[in-house]
Amino acid sequence: MKKKEKGIIFRRLVHSYLSSIISISLVLLIVGFLGIIAVNAKAVSDYFKENIRVSVMFDKNASNYDALDFLSKVQGKDYIKRAEFISKERGAEEMKNMLGEDFLYVFDFNPIPLSVDIYLKADYLQSDSLKTIVSELSKWPKVREIAYQESLVSLINQNLEKVGIILSVILILLLFISFVLINNTVRLNIYSKRFTIQTMKLVGAKRSFIRKPFIKQAVFQGLISGTISAALLSVLVLLVKRDINQLFLIFDIKMIALVIFGVILAGIFICVISTRIVVNKLLSVSADELYY
Repeated sequence: MKKKEKGIIFRRLVHSYLSSIISISLVLLIVGFLGIIAVNAKAVSDYFKENIRVSVMFDKNASNYDALDFLSKVQGKDYIKRAEFISKERGAEEMKNMLGEDFLYVFDFNPIPLSVDIYLKADYLQSDSLKTIVSELSKWPKVREIAYQESLVSLINQNLEKVGIILSVILILLLFISFVLINNTVRLNIYSKRFTIQTMKLVGAKRSFIRKPFIKQAVFQGLISGTISAALLSVLVLLVKRDINQLFLIFDIKMIALVIFGVILAGIFICVISTRIVVNKLLSVSADELYY
C-alpha cells in the first residue's frame, strides 16, 4: 500500500514539475519570438529605407563620362549606401519592360536621359536630410533633375515609427505578463510545500538554509525551461531561413543569438526571483495562516 501511495505522490510531483516547465517554456517562447522581431525591427526598417531609389538625371548633352565622373565622386559621400550608373540603353530597356516595346516608335531618338541611381543610408532617409542632399547634388554640372518618391518616404517613416511604438508597448506588456504567469506557476508549485517550510522553520532552520534547495530547484527549472524555449526558437529561425530566406538575410544573426541566449537567462532569473519572493512570503506567515 505504501509503495502504491509513494508511486501516486511521485507521479503527481513529476506531473506538477513537468506542467511548470511546459508553462514557463511556452511563455519564454512567446517572449523570445517577439524579442527577435523587436531587435530586428531596425534592420527591417533600414532594409526598406535603403531600397528607395533617388534618380539623378542629366542634361541631354551630358556624356557617359560626365555621369561616370559624378558617380565616382558621390560614392565617397557619407550618406551614400550605393550608387549605380544607368546608361541610355539600359534606361530604354527598363522603360520597355514597364510601358511595352512600342513606346520608342513615336521618337526619332532615344529620349531616356543618362542617370545615376542613388540609394541612401537609412539614417539619412528623412525629409529634411533628403532635401539637403537633393539641394547639394542639384548643384553638380549637367544635373537636370533629381527624382524620388517623397510621399513614399514620408509614409514609410510614419508607419515604421508607429510600428516601433506599438511593438515596444506589446513587448513591455508581454514581459510583465510573462513574469506574472511564471511567478504564479512557481508560487503554486512552492505553495504545495508550505507545511514542509513551516516544519523546517519550527525546528530552527535559518531562512537561507530553507531557501537554498528551492533556489537550486528554481535555477534548474529555469535552465530547463529556457533551454527548451531556446531550442524551439532555433528551430523557428531555421524554418524562416528555409522558407523565407530573403527575410532571414535582413535579420542580424548576432542579435538573434543574443535573444536566444537571453531567453535562457531570463528563465533562470525569473524563476529564481519568483521563488525567493514566494519562499520569503511563506517564511513570514504564521502557522495558522498556512490553511487559508
